[in-house]
Parts: sequence; C-alpha cells; structure tokens
Amino acid sequence: MNIPARRLITSSTPSWRGAAPARRRWLAALSAAWLGTAAWRPATAQPGPVVGAPLVLPQLPLLGGGRYGEAQASGRVLVLYWWATWCPFCALQTPRIDALWREHRERGLELLTIAVDKRESTVREYLAAKGYRFPVVLDHPALASALPRPKGLPVTLLRGRDGRIAVAEAGEMFPEDIAGFAKFL
Repeated sequence: MNIPARRLITSSTPSWRGAAPARRRWLAALSAAWLGTAAWRPATAQPGPVVGAPLVLPQLPLLGGGRYGEAQASGRVLVLYWWATWCPFCALQTPRIDALWREHRERGLELLTIAVDKRESTVREYLAAKGYRFPVVLDHPALASALPRPKGLPVTLLRGRDGRIAVAEAGEMFPEDIAGFAKFL
C-alpha cells in the first residue's frame, strides 16, 4: 500500500509546530499594519526605537541598590524588557525572559528589566513571590531621555554588542523567538 507522504507521521512534533514561522510572519505583518512601522510607538509623540539605531543607556538606579548604565552594557548583548506586575501578557513572558537570562548570563547576556508599576513595594513582593533575581529598574525619568515609556506591555528590545538595537518587539513574544535571542551571543 502506498500512503501519500503528507499523511506519514515521522516525528512526535505536533503538527501545529510547523505553523510557527507562518504565524510569526502573519503577526508581524498585522503588527506593522496596525502600528504603521516595525517599531512600537510610545504614548508620547516621539518615535520609538528603530532596529539599527544606536542606544546609549543612562545611569539608572537598580531596585535593591546599585546602578546600571552604559559601562555595564558596553560590548555586551543586552535585553531590555518593560513589564508590570499587573500585566497578564507579562506574566506569561517574564518566566521565559528569566529562563533565557539564567541560561545565558554566563555567556555574557545582560538583562535589564524596567517595571512600570507605581509602587516599589509591589514590585519587590512580586519578585520575591516568583523567585526572580534579574536586575530591575523602576520606570525612571532618566530612562525617558534614551527610551520613552512604551504605550503597551510587554516590550522587549535586544541591543547587540555594537550598541545598536537588533530587535524591537511590542507585545508577548513566542517562546521560540525569545530563545532565539541566544544567537546574538
């Protein structure tokens, strides 16, 4: 008996898994049409980050003490991640971002998260409850000079070793896209 190749199941990979690249292209096209560009537009009239643009970080106070700025990020791959404790999409994406950082920080991956919550105590309690140890900055006025606060959440940027934005994503990312950040190391 001759069974057509498309009916053969040769892998335990679910059939929906092959749809991921097409799904990403479709969502990217939809996002670009909705936003008007490939980069997000913040609540202010200023344009958002653009892939290829240089990004220089100001010195920012870290939650729990210390500072993070250009000196720490220079020559390294940096993921910047805006999130909030009340954001349902962030609740899904933050564990993935944390796992990426834990897996690759020894290889030089830097992570700086920006919590947009109004109360520091809320962020501290959330981090403790979830067991997150990544660096956190509360949305700080000094950050607005380099990157205005995004309109929606989560927002994820990846800055390459050259100091330029390599990835700018608004909204929840697929797990395989987050895992793909490792290729920049």
